[in-house]
Amino acid sequence: MSTYTVKQIAKLAGVSVRTLHHYHEAGLLVPRNIGANGYRYYSESEALRLQQIMLYRGFGLGLTEIRSILDAPDFDALKALQQHKARLEDQAKRLPELIATLDCTIKTLIGGRKMSIEQLYRAFPPEKQAAYEDELKAMGADMAAQVAKSNAKIAQKTEGDMEASLQELQDIEAAIIANMHAGSAPEAIENAPHIQRHRAWVSAMWGRDCAPEAHIGLAQMYESHPDFIQRYETLATGFTAYICAAIRAHAR
Repeated sequence: MSTYTVKQIAKLAGVSVRTLHHYHEAGLLVPRNIGANGYRYYSESEALRLQQIMLYRGFGLGLTEIRSILDAPDFDALKALQQHKARLEDQAKRLPELIATLDCTIKTLIGGRKMSIEQLYRAFPPEKQAAYEDELKAMGADMAAQVAKSNAKIAQKTEGDMEASLQELQDIEAAIIANMHAGSAPEAIENAPHIQRHRAWVSAMWGRDCAPEAHIGLAQMYESHPDFIQRYETLATGFTAYICAAIRAHAR
């Protein structure tokens, strides 16, 4: 059985040695053995587990959630990989249309040709939105009422209203991404006003106040659904986990 030192596995996986040390300390990725010299050694089994960790991180899951998944008694590595593959294939099929929709929206926002309401939502199939609503409804009657009110509120918006709402969201997200790129932690105070604006934006879309607990519930949805993850990662790599952590930090 082939074995790898921590430096070798870090180089092969494209992660830092410090990250692997952190995974070890957290009990997420334990080396096959530790030599008398204190060096960590990993086998192909640990290499496969690291791939699973990286895949789930790519989907925006936190380390605690990933560990609970991988350590579950019924966890099946082959089945998990097949599910990852199916999810990525589904995303790949939808990417061209999503990119085309974003291109049209960008041109509209910078003063190019106008975009119809139908075009605005073409990349977001009704069945996907229905699935998201089912998830929200599962959170409780209060959230279900918010879904209904949000739908009614959106239906009343004019094309100009929607453009203004989209621009507001774009500005909020751009400000948070700027902080992320500047090295600010999600819980940093400079993110607080932007998260407050985000919650206000959600409240406007819902037609009622988005309580901090509800905002945290939305963050949970953002980091667990591939379409939301895809959107945020298109804006900036690592943005899914960052904005969700910021929402949780400042909601508290």
